[in-house]
Amino acid sequence: MGGKRRILIVGGGTAGWLTAAYLAKFLGRADQGGVEITLLESPEIGTIGVGEGAFPTIRTTLQFLGIDESQFIRGASATFKQGIRFNDWLETPQDGQRSHFIHPFEAPFYAKEANLVSYWLLQDEATRPPFARAVTIQSRVAEAKRAPKRPHESEFSGPLNYAYHFDAARLAGVLSQRAKELGVAHLQGRLTGVEMTEGGYINHVVTDAHGTLDADLYIDCSGFRGELIGGAMGSPFKSASKHLFVDRAVTCRLPDDKPGAPIESYTIAAAHEAGWTWDIGLSGARGIGCVYSSAHIDDDRAEAILRDYIGPRAGGITPRKIAFKTGYREKQWVKNCVAVGLSAGFLEPLEATGLVLIEAAAGMIAELFPHNGPIDAPARRFNELMTARYDNIIIFLKLHYCLSRRTEPFWRDNADPASIPERLQELLEQWKYRPPARFDFILDLESFAFYNYQYILYGMNFRTDMSAGRDDFTNAGVADSIFARIQKFGDQATRDLPTHRDLIQQINAA
Repeated sequence: MGGKRRILIVGGGTAGWLTAAYLAKFLGRADQGGVEITLLESPEIGTIGVGEGAFPTIRTTLQFLGIDESQFIRGASATFKQGIRFNDWLETPQDGQRSHFIHPFEAPFYAKEANLVSYWLLQDEATRPPFARAVTIQSRVAEAKRAPKRPHESEFSGPLNYAYHFDAARLAGVLSQRAKELGVAHLQGRLTGVEMTEGGYINHVVTDAHGTLDADLYIDCSGFRGELIGGAMGSPFKSASKHLFVDRAVTCRLPDDKPGAPIESYTIAAAHEAGWTWDIGLSGARGIGCVYSSAHIDDDRAEAILRDYIGPRAGGITPRKIAFKTGYREKQWVKNCVAVGLSAGFLEPLEATGLVLIEAAAGMIAELFPHNGPIDAPARRFNELMTARYDNIIIFLKLHYCLSRRTEPFWRDNADPASIPERLQELLEQWKYRPPARFDFILDLESFAFYNYQYILYGMNFRTDMSAGRDDFTNAGVADSIFARIQKFGDQATRDLPTHRDLIQQINAA
């Protein structure tokens, strides 16, 4: 094809509209000499809007797209997210004994004089504070239901690292509006066929409302259906079920029945006998979902767990059941077709990895996009990078499960060495004697940093024995002073920062 290249995105939702907006911003508007981008969206397929979460990278993405933070919060019913609180992941609750830990987004406080992680590990296990509370003020701020910033501070910035909770359907609307402003053409219609060339490329697609549509690059954002990458291109799906067992969710949305009550600024992930339940506070509602393994409990038991979690208000809900497969396409860019979002893969909702992978894929397509020459020239590199990301996320997610001491069959199966990736087993063996470090990971292949691993490891009471090298750490007094300052700063922050609800109400009232 001559002239400017054209991109056709099949499917809307968060994946389709974020990719469309990102590429339009990066590659330029068609009417100003940029790439022509069209998005085909089926009016029959909606977005599940029960409440979702993001990782802090979303702030950079929204800022790049030119979306105002306050408008985004209002448009997507968003609230702030400072991390995840894991309830009862370590032990099965009994006799009223419960456990929890927090994975905050803020990195541990860095001090040149003393490596705080090492000095925390050398403290008395019986008396030292929880790891996240010792090394950052964010866990205390979040537990106090405070916001990560103040009203006067600049957009997308504040004293603490943060992301958002949001209504996925409304987020798609915000992204859709911005994509159209950036010149993306929007077509509504249903894909009815795909015609291929003799060489195995997509020649054109057939729709019910617009006839045939052709492009240089086709981006599959059709969700679990994978209509292009799976149906037309035949890219095999690589299952991760050997490592990650959950494959179902039963979800609901509860209207806010206490308008003045505090809003949590972290996702609650509450472990149960065969998985976990998410609890997300939105503006005016809560999104709740029970994630579970169908090999360990049936749908009725999962719904009972959800209703038990909700309590008296459960009588008025009609839960929605969702089935999914954990894994990813072995090749996500094949010929002139590339998959983004659920069509490329899915690794369960823990740690908001779905949106992180959409962001990564959109950024890579933009950076690697060939304006001339073979359209699939970047395919090999894209596939290498995305496959590595999926594999490394599997390792990170498995870490949450395999250290548990819960007694139910689901959790014991997760602790079985046969279910733990070999790379994770190697790292766990090393981490018995030293904490996770930045050289354990290659930045461009990772979605999570070494300190994210530290928060999970030490939140789950993993033991790193550094006693043999105690004499090498001679700045214990300095470290103790820094730990004390962190606690003091935490006290100050809980006084100075507004409550999470107050800040959201101010933004929504503006």
